[in-house]
Amino acid sequence: MKPGNFKSTLVATLLLMLAGCSTISISGEKGPTNLYNLTPKSTFAHDLPHVDWKLVIAEPIAAGGLDSKRIALRPKPTELKYFADASWTERAPQMIQTLLIESFINSDHIAVVGRDAVNLRPDYILNGELREFQAEYFHDADEPIIRVRLDVMLIDQSRKEIGASKSFEAAITSTGTDMASIIVAFDMALGKILRRIVEWTLTRP
Repeated sequence: MKPGNFKSTLVATLLLMLAGCSTISISGEKGPTNLYNLTPKSTFAHDLPHVDWKLVIAEPIAAGGLDSKRIALRPKPTELKYFADASWTERAPQMIQTLLIESFINSDHIAVVGRDAVNLRPDYILNGELREFQAEYFHDADEPIIRVRLDVMLIDQSRKEIGASKSFEAAITSTGTDMASIIVAFDMALGKILRRIVEWTLTRP
């Protein structure tokens, strides 16, 4: 083969190889193809009080690698990874902020609620930190345990001080190892947290 032909063949081969790798991200992992979202709560305690104050829900800050669209898993207590070919529809803290707002609205027990980007002049601000939001595989069970933990602080704007704070945690064992079952377990675990936060917040001030 002539040198010129060899170079042309080599270049063509490299281009084909690069084309085949176009779906691989810089990190070397295949990009997500399946998008998932979770649901707000719509059922609450019957004796939940009605309040006439305005509440702003701040986007929670997130610990470690949880500030991401990617769905986290822990094969070990000290190791964090992500599911391949799966992603939340938005960053986890942003999704949880939206679901909290929708859950408060669904309660129909508060005058006004919104996100911190809206100029509401609130009476209270609910701040949060997402500490756990992953599937855990280091337990004895064959199916993963979905763990969610959200620490919240209710800020009294009139006094410029923390009115109350509390940590909310839930753990649900998935009914299977497939992604559909895992997402259902995420929805159940977060649903418990959303309901508890709404009920706790409306009875604090």
